[in-house]
Amino acid sequence: MKRSSISLLSRLTRRKLETLSSLLSRSYISDSVVASSSLLAINNYLEPCTKANALVLKPNKFQSIKHRNIDTLVENQPQITSRQRKIKEKSDLEEAFESAETTEEMLEAFKQMETAFDERELGLAALKVGLKLDKEGDDPEKTLVFASRALQILDNNDSKPSLLVAMALELMGSANYGLKRFNDSLGYLNRAKRILSRLEEDENGNVEDIRPVVHAVMLELANVKTAMGRREEALENLRKCLEIKEMTLEKDSKELGVAYRDMAEAYAGVLNFKEALPFGLKALEIHRSGLGNNSVEVANDRRLLGVIYSGLEEHDKALEQNELSRKVLRNWGLSSHLLRAEIDAANIKIALGKYDEAINTLKGVVQQTEKDAETRALVFISMAKALCNQEKFPDAKRCLEIACGILDKNQKVSPVEVADAYSEIAMQYESMNEFDTAVTLLKRTLLLLEKVPQEQHSEGSVSARIGWLLLLTGKVNQAIPFLENAAERLKESFGPKHFGVAYIYNNLGAAYLELDRPQSAAQMFALAKDIMDVALGPHHVDSIEACQNLSKAYSVMGSYALAVEFQQRVVDAWEGHGPSAQDELTEAHRVLEQLKAKAHCFHKPSPYRGTSDTS
Repeated sequence: MKRSSISLLSRLTRRKLETLSSLLSRSYISDSVVASSSLLAINNYLEPCTKANALVLKPNKFQSIKHRNIDTLVENQPQITSRQRKIKEKSDLEEAFESAETTEEMLEAFKQMETAFDERELGLAALKVGLKLDKEGDDPEKTLVFASRALQILDNNDSKPSLLVAMALELMGSANYGLKRFNDSLGYLNRAKRILSRLEEDENGNVEDIRPVVHAVMLELANVKTAMGRREEALENLRKCLEIKEMTLEKDSKELGVAYRDMAEAYAGVLNFKEALPFGLKALEIHRSGLGNNSVEVANDRRLLGVIYSGLEEHDKALEQNELSRKVLRNWGLSSHLLRAEIDAANIKIALGKYDEAINTLKGVVQQTEKDAETRALVFISMAKALCNQEKFPDAKRCLEIACGILDKNQKVSPVEVADAYSEIAMQYESMNEFDTAVTLLKRTLLLLEKVPQEQHSEGSVSARIGWLLLLTGKVNQAIPFLENAAERLKESFGPKHFGVAYIYNNLGAAYLELDRPQSAAQMFALAKDIMDVALGPHHVDSIEACQNLSKAYSVMGSYALAVEFQQRVVDAWEGHGPSAQDELTEAHRVLEQLKAKAHCFHKPSPYRGTSDTS
């Protein structure tokens, strides 16, 4: 299974709800007493305008406004006062701003407004320009300029929470995210979240107007936390986005179905397939009901369900969903999607032990791919996997060499996808006991991932694998830095109590023990055991192993009483497994008796105790 096919969090869509634009209306005049009343009428500014009802700006339009001469007015026309002329000029500028269709026209209109309006009157216009620039996403530096300006004007330090200030803060967060200033972005977004929470608690507040902004802030928080590697926290923000959609959309709407699929994909992206499944099934139910079995949406739902069922090791169900998906994709002529689905099908067949069928499928796919296409590399990787399982190692290696040659040419185009593929190839070499080659490929993977902040969790996993392989091949001193780095990356991504962190602690403990550092080893084993007891349960095989390792570390330290205590827990845990673990139980009893004997000898009174060296 390829993580790249299911990872949502590393490619979250940079989108805003179109309904944000409608919030800049007269109804929010109380949010900014310094704003001019006519400027508050800029509604639906992100919606496309037709030339029939929009004013297309001309370079000389503003000059004609600026140099209007009242002496040229028709004789006998009532004289316009200076104040009236200024109001009219402002009105014309605002009309031009509101009618701007392109970003360039909007920026030019804003520039002209600066000549007639006070700075304190430009807050909403600056916010509108910033949101337009942010939507296009091409120039976060320029977006930040307008966001900062809008925030400075709108944020008048009033204790009353303001929706417009929350929008400006969200824009600041988005711009800083685009500039990879993640900590700054998180600060602005968290402040926006606090303001919105206060607005939601206000009984007089309009919840319908607040929700779109909450959705935008939550989506941006998910983006930022993903970039910082805090993927579990990002999932919580995505769940909030989904809850808002559930409250605002029809239960059978296509958009809600897509939202359920996105949520399933997000959970699958962190390998939490159990949580992903119900969301995937909801998406399928909605799309089947509304669009029919032959729709592309249904095909996409089924393909994702195939990945999820594979993750749950329910491969027959996975293959069923995959076959149904491919049938639809074939009918629609979606060749690129179909090729990926064919590769998925081959991988499922490999998991089911149908190696010849998988190879035949892949031979058909490879003929449809271009010479240097990334998809072609994936075909050869899957083929190598099937050949490895048949122990046809020379053929498998040849396939992997071809895949590497293709991937080397695609590093700059799609670094994350190439890194995933290198990692998969390394795993194939591991299965053939080619550990040095595997480590070399994983180090290449690490170099690619280190340049992509959103892939911090992958960086941690790859670093852990390198450390484990180095430990396995006796290169203990080299292994420790990789394992320590892996522990830090995964703690930041999944939290300090994630079971993946526990496995790294276990390996670190083994490394320290190998280097005759039993105290450090005991500390690592204890951390691993505490996490596994909670995450997996004290009777899980890996939890028992951690307890066994802790006993061993205390034994090396000469702390036999503690060693006996933890070894007794090992015995008790294996007894709970019944007859299937009889061999493990026998070995655990043997070690326990040895430790008891050592403990007894250690505490045996000395024959010289009680005598004195002096007389």
